[in-house]
Amino acid sequence: MTEPSDLTTLTARQLLTGYRTRAFSPLDATRAVLARIEAVQPRLNAFVRIDAEPALTQARAATERWHAGEPKGLLDGVPVSVKDLLLQAGGPTLRGSNTTSDKGSWSEDAPAVARLREHGAVLVGKTTTPEFGWKGVTDSPRTGITRNPHDPARTAGGSSGGSAAAVAAGAAPLSLGTDGGGSIRIPASFCGVFGLKPTYGRVPLHPASAFGALSHVGPIARDAADAALLLDVISGADWRDPTALEPPAHSYAAALAEDAATGIKGLRIAYSPSFGGQVAVRPAVAAAVRAAVTRLAELGAHVEEADPDFADPVDTFHTLWSAGAARIVDQLNPQQRELLDPGLRRMAVRGARLSALELLAAQTARLELGRRMARFHQRFDVLVTPTLPITAFEAGREAPAGSAAHRWTGWTPFTYPFNLTQQPAATVPVGTDADGLPIGLQLIAARHQDGVVLRAAAAFPERPLR
Repeated sequence: MTEPSDLTTLTARQLLTGYRTRAFSPLDATRAVLARIEAVQPRLNAFVRIDAEPALTQARAATERWHAGEPKGLLDGVPVSVKDLLLQAGGPTLRGSNTTSDKGSWSEDAPAVARLREHGAVLVGKTTTPEFGWKGVTDSPRTGITRNPHDPARTAGGSSGGSAAAVAAGAAPLSLGTDGGGSIRIPASFCGVFGLKPTYGRVPLHPASAFGALSHVGPIARDAADAALLLDVISGADWRDPTALEPPAHSYAAALAEDAATGIKGLRIAYSPSFGGQVAVRPAVAAAVRAAVTRLAELGAHVEEADPDFADPVDTFHTLWSAGAARIVDQLNPQQRELLDPGLRRMAVRGARLSALELLAAQTARLELGRRMARFHQRFDVLVTPTLPITAFEAGREAPAGSAAHRWTGWTPFTYPFNLTQQPAATVPVGTDADGLPIGLQLIAARHQDGVVLRAAAAFPERPLR
C-alpha cells in the first residue's frame, strides 16, 4: 500500500487508480496535499488562500462514494487548486489586488470551477496571481512574490505562477490557470510542468476577462494525459459565456489513450528555433529544444525546420493588452487607482489614450495573423518552438536584470502571438540548464486541434517533481 506521504508525487490518474483499488482514499490524498501545501507555502507563496476544512469535507464525501463504488465524476476525490482570477463560491476572489474587497457573498463559481465540483474534485485553495493577471511574473501589492520551486530566488513566472509552482511542488496534481499572453505556458515552463492554453472558447469563462478574447482558461498538470483528463471536465458550453464552443465530440483523454499505439508517427511538425532569427535564444534552451525535436523525429514525426509567416506582432498585442488594462482601471475610483501595481497603472494610461481607429487596426492585424497561421497549418500539423528564450530569472522583477526588455513581453516572444490567433498551445518540460532551471518546448496546432497538441505533447515523459 502507498503511504500517504508519497501521495503528493502521484498524477491525478494514479490517484484515481489508487482510489479504485482502495490502496488509499481521497481523504488520504487530500491530507497529504494539505500537509505539502503547509510545508511549501512559506518558501514559495503559491497560495493566497488554503481551504483546508472545506477540502477535507469534500474528500470525506468522495471517500464514501468510492467505498460505495459510486464515484461522482472523472475527478472524484482528486485535489485541484484554482487561480485566484476565477470565481469560487465560498470565498473571495481577490485577483491579487488591494482594490478588491473581500466582503460580499461570493456565491458563484466560474464555469470551469463549477465543472470541477460536478466531477467531485477536491478544491484545496486559490493560487496567487499578479494584479488582475496583467504580467508574465507573479507578484502583486496584495500577495507579494511567488517563487520558483527549483530555486526560490527565481520567479515562478506568471500570471498563473501560483498554480504552476503548486503543481511543481506537489501541492495538488492539477490546477486551473488563465492565459492572456502566455500566462499558463510561461510559469509552467519556468517551473518544469505541463501547461495547455486551449483553443479560445474551448473552456468557458465568466465573468469575461477585461483582456477580452486574448484570455483563455486551461490546465496546469504533471503531463499531457492529466491535462487531457482535466480538459474533458472543463470543456463545453456554459450559458454565461456566449463565446464558448460546444462540447467536444470526443474525450481528449480517451483519444490520447487510443493514439498511444501509434504515438506521433506521421505528424507533420514545423520546427522554428528562433522565428527566423527574430528571437535570441539562450544556448542551453536552444540545445534542449533541438534535442527534443530530434526525439520527435525518431518517434516517427515528419520534422522540417520552417518559420511561421509573420513579423513580431508585439505592437498589436500591446494595443489590445493596454486597452484591457485601461478597462480595468476605468472601473476604479481615484483612491483605488493609487493602490495599483505601478506597472499596471502605466499600461492603463497608454490604453486610455488609444483611439477607436487604433483598436480597429489592431483587430484587423490580429485577423491577418490568424489567417497566416491557418495557411501555415495547411502544411504542418504542429509548430514547435522554445516556450521561452530564457530560464527563470530573479524573483520580484518584471524582466531579467541587465536585459534590454523592460516589459514582460520583451522576453516572451514565443507565447503572446498565439493568444492573438486563439490557437491551442502547450508547453512541456524538456530539460534543465546548468543551474538546474527547467526549459520548456512549445507545441502549437491549428484552432480546434487541441487533441493534436496533446498527442504531440504525450511524446514527452513526465518529469519528477521538485
